[in-house]
Amino acid sequence: MARKIGKIVLAYSGGLDTSIILKWLQETYGCEVVTFTADLGQREELETARAKAKMLGVRDIRIVDLREEFVGDFVFPMLRANTVYEGQYLLGSSIARPLIAEHLVAIAREVGADAVAHGSTGKGNDQVRFELAVNALDPSLEVIAPWRQWDIRSRAQLLEYAARHQIPVPRDKRGEAPFSIDANLLHSSTEGKVLEDPAEIAPDYIYRRTVDPIDAPDQPEIVAIGFENGDPVSLNGRPMTPAALLTDLNECGGDTASGGSIWLKTASSA
Repeated sequence: MARKIGKIVLAYSGGLDTSIILKWLQETYGCEVVTFTADLGQREELETARAKAKMLGVRDIRIVDLREEFVGDFVFPMLRANTVYEGQYLLGSSIARPLIAEHLVAIAREVGADAVAHGSTGKGNDQVRFELAVNALDPSLEVIAPWRQWDIRSRAQLLEYAARHQIPVPRDKRGEAPFSIDANLLHSSTEGKVLEDPAEIAPDYIYRRTVDPIDAPDQPEIVAIGFENGDPVSLNGRPMTPAALLTDLNECGGDTASGGSIWLKTASSA
């Protein structure tokens, strides 16, 4: 029997899992759920999240623009430190988790919530990142992790729950998802079923930010990035904020099929 909780703040992406978690929290705890979606540069997913939360009866929907804070306070310091997980894995999703947790706790305090909730599975590192950060910032908050608590054990059961509660399911999520995506201004990681066999060529619909290499220009694009104190501050001579600069670089990389196709000329100052 779940203890009495008056209000929960959910870290909400608007995807299938967190939409089901939202409904499950409403049913299980019988209290108001506030949704918090961090705008880290994932673009079109934000309004989808707002629409789904509204459809599920959420009255307090928070979408917070964290792009400048994310790039300036997390991404750039990480790049200066050459931070690589286990010596080979570039950080993409994980570097955003402490920032999300910080604002999750801030909103919980603002609205007087008793608990926060996240959609991380019970077998990965994200649950640790979220929960250690929340416990460090406010140990009085209860952390609810539905994937460790509910009786849903399979994708089929997840879809059955969605159908029972009329929660929209994206077409590519029926059955086993062909792949899953986590995106922010720093990266877009795609993983899952269709990509697990290295002998198979990735289908063209995998490419979200970049054109198919076959359709990419034959000539490289040359850009000049100006630096101050180790951080990028300008692009092609134009001073730019951290998030704006990374956004433009993403567009350059997308147009040429990959960031590796861009020739970089660096300058010591703007």
